[in-house]
Amino acid sequence: MPPLTVGFDLDMTLLDTRPGIAAAFRALTELTGVPIDAEAAVSRLGPPLRVEIARWFPPEQVEETVRIYRELYPAYAITPAVPLPGARAAIEAVRERGGRVLVVTAKHGRLARLHLDHLGLVVDEVAGDLFAEEKATGLRAHGATHYVGDHVADMVAAGAAGVPGIAVATGPCSADELRAAGAATVLADLTGFPAALDGMIRLALRQ
Repeated sequence: MPPLTVGFDLDMTLLDTRPGIAAAFRALTELTGVPIDAEAAVSRLGPPLRVEIARWFPPEQVEETVRIYRELYPAYAITPAVPLPGARAAIEAVRERGGRVLVVTAKHGRLARLHLDHLGLVVDEVAGDLFAEEKATGLRAHGATHYVGDHVADMVAAGAAGVPGIAVATGPCSADELRAAGAATVLADLTGFPAALDGMIRLALRQ
């Protein structure tokens, strides 16, 4: 059995980042004059930022707008974010079992680190700007044995990396959608993670 290494998604898996991201989008509207429905944007967190920006800006402006948004992000989005129920305990559960903790996220790695540092959440590695199958690259590079996420694309990532996907129904995807995407188990939130992890470890030891 390889050493325990658990990857977590960030937005709506470990953290509720919706209020700050909405504030950052409103600041982007104020700066650019382009109306963005911030509440709609935060209802579909998961895909890369470029996907959301492309809903509101023409193709030739997307990359520059992504740059502007990321410049605004630290001032608006870091402080309002809070850990989701069970997030701190989930990280500690991995450590208590001798494991390593990764964050593998579509968010830019520097911004993900700002969130983690602000909340005092200590992880071993951060791999950012990855989505769906791309996340499998980060998971494999760091030897992940499990991946935890709230989006169907996270379960796709786990499958592509050849590791069990542990889904939490705290984001935009329903439990049924997460199961259909290949989740090994679906939890209401991370409060159930330590027990689920123990069950998976026991199963792996019997194989």
